[in-house]
Amino acid sequence: MLVVEAKLKNGTPESYQRLEEAIRTAQFVRNKCVRYWMDNKGTTRNDLQKLCAVLAKDSTTPWVNKLNSQARQSSADRAWNSIARFYANCRDSSIKKKGFPKFKKFGRSVEYKTTGYKLSDDKRQITFTDGFKAGTFDLWCSQRTIVYYCEQQIKRLRVVRRADGYYCQFVIDHEREEKHEFAGSVVGIDLGLQEFYTDSNGNTVENPRFLRKTERRLKKAQRRLSKRHKRGQKQSANYHKQRKKVAKLHLKVSRQRKDRSIKDALALVQSNDLVVYEALKVSNLVKNHKLAKSISDVSWYQFTQWVNYFAKIHKITCIAVPPQFTTIDCSVCGAKVYKT
Repeated sequence: MLVVEAKLKNGTPESYQRLEEAIRTAQFVRNKCVRYWMDNKGTTRNDLQKLCAVLAKDSTTPWVNKLNSQARQSSADRAWNSIARFYANCRDSSIKKKGFPKFKKFGRSVEYKTTGYKLSDDKRQITFTDGFKAGTFDLWCSQRTIVYYCEQQIKRLRVVRRADGYYCQFVIDHEREEKHEFAGSVVGIDLGLQEFYTDSNGNTVENPRFLRKTERRLKKAQRRLSKRHKRGQKQSANYHKQRKKVAKLHLKVSRQRKDRSIKDALALVQSNDLVVYEALKVSNLVKNHKLAKSISDVSWYQFTQWVNYFAKIHKITCIAVPPQFTTIDCSVCGAKVYKT
């Protein structure tokens, strides 16, 4: 599967408001499914699917019928995924936090399957045809656009709200494969905070520290936001403007991390035939309050996920080794040299 993301542009304020109503309705359906599972013992996935039709016919919730039927089913599937994950965690004794399903307070997306929308002939525009009638939007994408794929390859469509606007994600049935020139090169990398990683050949990649570089602007923006907050009262328009500015700064940092992780992972996979890295448990490492911010800023987990992805499409071997004793073992003789 391949995900192609495009921004929804040139819509009217009313159109974006209707998209927001669709997102809130999908959140409402998901929360209703979770509540139904809590109140009825032995609930199955089919029971949640049937509940969607009941909510659509209910006179007390007329807005649910406006949402596309397959979008309602997708919301029920989301609820069931959280329930199934909770059951799986309960069966696994090694997992301490079982993750009991919770109600969503701030939903950010709604998912359609094959109906509820229509693409233009040139695939440059999309029109939402469900009961909310959000209208037509232009699809803007800086990378590979949807025009390269036929409509039969589109399996799902997800509308996502972010700090800088609304985006449309197309889930496409496409197997990506890349050619790789095998030269017999093998590399092991050691993830760190001083340098992002150091490989077995002695090469290092610097730690970009995107959050640290933006921290001064973030502190200033968040200070202004806290001053405009009125406790126990309705917030002003200036408060919401400043809230969006803070959210955009955080969004920029997350995009910088993702872009850097993709580039570093792709360069590492393209230049080697075997990659070995430490399987670090980041959730345990961030319990150190002195290093938690730096560990979160370096985004080791995201980097290793992209390394595994690119290794799969380039058809090379990628191995995650336990991190125990990897720091105290001598790289020459293998003897354990304990540190103070």
